Amino acid sequence: MKRLLLLGAIVLSGFAVSCGSGGSTPPPPPSGGFSNSSLKGQYAFEMTGSDVFGNFLARVGSFTADGAGNITSSIEDVNDAGSNSFIQFTGGTYSIQANGRGTLTLNSAGGGLGLSITLISTSQGLAAQTDLNATSSGNFILQSAGSFSVPGIANKYVFDTAGIDSRGAPDAIIGQFNADGGGNVTGGVLDENDGSSAAPTGAVTFGPGGTYGATTANPGTLASAGRGAIDIDGITFVFYIVDGTRIRLLEADGQGDIAGDAVSQAAGIPAQTSTWNPASFVVIIGGSSVIGTAGPITRATRFTTDGSGNLSAINLDDNNTGSVTSLNSSKFSGATYQIDTTPGVVGSGRGTLTMQASGQKNPFTFVFYLQSPTQAMIYDTSNGVIGDGSMLAQTGGPFAFAGLSANNAFNWSGVNLGSSHNIVFEEDFVGQYALSSTGAISGAMDFTELGSTSNHIAFPNTAITGTLTLTGDGTGRTGSNTYKVTTGTSPTTTFNFTAYIASPSTIFLVGSDTDRVIAGSVVGQQQ
Repeated sequence: MKRLLLLGAIVLSGFAVSCGSGGSTPPPPPSGGFSNSSLKGQYAFEMTGSDVFGNFLARVGSFTADGAGNITSSIEDVNDAGSNSFIQFTGGTYSIQANGRGTLTLNSAGGGLGLSITLISTSQGLAAQTDLNATSSGNFILQSAGSFSVPGIANKYVFDTAGIDSRGAPDAIIGQFNADGGGNVTGGVLDENDGSSAAPTGAVTFGPGGTYGATTANPGTLASAGRGAIDIDGITFVFYIVDGTRIRLLEADGQGDIAGDAVSQAAGIPAQTSTWNPASFVVIIGGSSVIGTAGPITRATRFTTDGSGNLSAINLDDNNTGSVTSLNSSKFSGATYQIDTTPGVVGSGRGTLTMQASGQKNPFTFVFYLQSPTQAMIYDTSNGVIGDGSMLAQTGGPFAFAGLSANNAFNWSGVNLGSSHNIVFEEDFVGQYALSSTGAISGAMDFTELGSTSNHIAFPNTAITGTLTLTGDGTGRTGSNTYKVTTGTSPTTTFNFTAYIASPSTIFLVGSDTDRVIAGSVVGQQQ
């Protein structure tokens, strides 16, 4: 596997047979306040996945929806098997149900792009590719056209990009850079964990010299879609501006295939460990193991900082190519964290986590860059692991069903580990469900199963039922919080997850099944 796909981030058996009749029972009638008019304006999208040959694929782009079911303009940049392409779509259509689920099609001479989508709100949504030309997933966010210019990028930005290097090995780069609003990158710091290298680089500082602005080819797309090019420490990305606080990135120099986001860094980032206020955090990571099984891995953890560099109340779950590990806080000792005060790095928001657990030969280690005191981009530096993801402070607890979002959008991504009816292949899911006051789940999802040995199959409008179980105050992990979803009837497939609750409207999921490695997120809908 090249990379697990998470929110974002994110952004992971005989599945074709077991799910082949999964949609035989219709999902509940859609209810809610969404409609075609809920999708109106210009949106920047980003998706990663695999093409039909299993090559890593990443795309970023922009589309404009008219609020009446029509896409009036759209462009995208795609990296597929190391080849960069710029595509101008000729239009498209979309349809939104009352529950926010729908379809979106972008037309082009090359066949276009067909997506299943779920709206989180009128300003953002989740997407999975269901046209059988590839399997990928990601999200889209409403753009601010007033930021479509060089001065629209003017801040310190934390960025996280991941994918593959020029040799096809998994690669993740995370860091911070400063853009001056005049087309210059004036310096920054980054960490890279590349499967073609012996070890992560550690913090690497870089000085001025990078630039950003309109592309040489199609320069007018900066003003029309927020599209341009930026050089960050010698890596050239095509970017799409969401607004002054976020840009979407896709490597465009032919030296690798990585994609991700850069987000403006808030004021008040702690410059030392003692100035970072104590809090509890949850983390979700997706990526690859490059030793042992050398397969897909996803990992989630929860911990509390004390303001003095010590971690407590740690729980950790991971799924490494079907091998599931679950560790509670009694297993950890000497767990620490630190805000980096190295000259040249201090003030960047860079920090590290180290967690040693009994029975584990090597510690779990992570590097993070704070976007704010309560949110960070994070990547895994544990021995033999390359992955990236998100870190969020836990807020709104203790958690109970009555306080959690009633209507939710979700995106899962991962790898089916194969069976007599499937080859090892990525799978992506998008959908919506209602959560009852007792933890019952009822909704529908769309997904594609390209790994079927008999045929590439799409499963639209598949009914799902399930349960979310909470124990104690709900801030813990599997064994306390479990999340189970079953598709259709006669036959059925059940997906089992660990649930890490970040807030009443955000849940991170890490799969606990042995026949697939899957991760995802659940986000409360705002209607």
